[in-house]
Amino acid sequence: MAHDEPMSPKLPLPKYHQIYLVLREQLQEGHFAAGLPGELALMQQFSVARVTVRRALELLQGEGLISRQPGRGTRPVPQPEAGQGGQEGHLHSNRAQLTGLLENLVSMGLRTSVKVLDVETVTASRAVAGALQIAVGDAVQKAVRVRSTREGPLSHITTYVPADIGRQFGRRELARKPILVLLEESGVKVGRAHQTISAKLADAVVARHLDVAVGSALLAVRRLIYDDQERPVQWLHGLYRPDRYEYEMQLSRVGSIDAKVWVSKELSAQFH
Repeated sequence: MAHDEPMSPKLPLPKYHQIYLVLREQLQEGHFAAGLPGELALMQQFSVARVTVRRALELLQGEGLISRQPGRGTRPVPQPEAGQGGQEGHLHSNRAQLTGLLENLVSMGLRTSVKVLDVETVTASRAVAGALQIAVGDAVQKAVRVRSTREGPLSHITTYVPADIGRQFGRRELARKPILVLLEESGVKVGRAHQTISAKLADAVVARHLDVAVGSALLAVRRLIYDDQERPVQWLHGLYRPDRYEYEMQLSRVGSIDAKVWVSKELSAQFH
């Protein structure tokens, strides 16, 4: 999908490097299974010259992320699957912390409005299958939504749910209720969540929905929800505007004087 979106003039990075970062993130998420857009399409999408696009592609090729062959186009190079490290260590996490996080997420869902952009049944990519512990090619429900506050768009959310669960709710339900509520109404008993927070640059599609410039910095949240039987029931990719969303954690010191560590006491998501 090409959009005439300018690169952010406020970012100190050269334009070719901004494009490289955006495309690298999309490749890591499993986009472009059928091949990357051509140079002309990328020129139009990012509103840059061909030499700029070529420099970005050269960086990706140099890292072994893409393969460029005359007559065959540009294709992603399969990468080793990332492990699910650290999950076992979370099995005995403080349940009160988890409850607080999930309750806060539901509260945010009830206090904001949502626009459902797309809901469809798709086949699980390698990344999705690995997260949900299903086979590559199995059916999953993919839903894309934009959540907003009174000030405007807040987040761009993509969720993947196993098809046997996802078929119990659709576009109408997703527009009216937080997905955690829908999971529970479908009979799922939520057990725990594993979440990571990082940063990403807005690509042309997300930038349009969040009303920011292409290349703007966004908070990136990955959240994997398990039921009480340790089955993954939802994988979420969330992109949040940092000027409208912040993640707050209170920490306290525990342990002996020579082995004190910081542990979290409360988790909350603030938005405005």
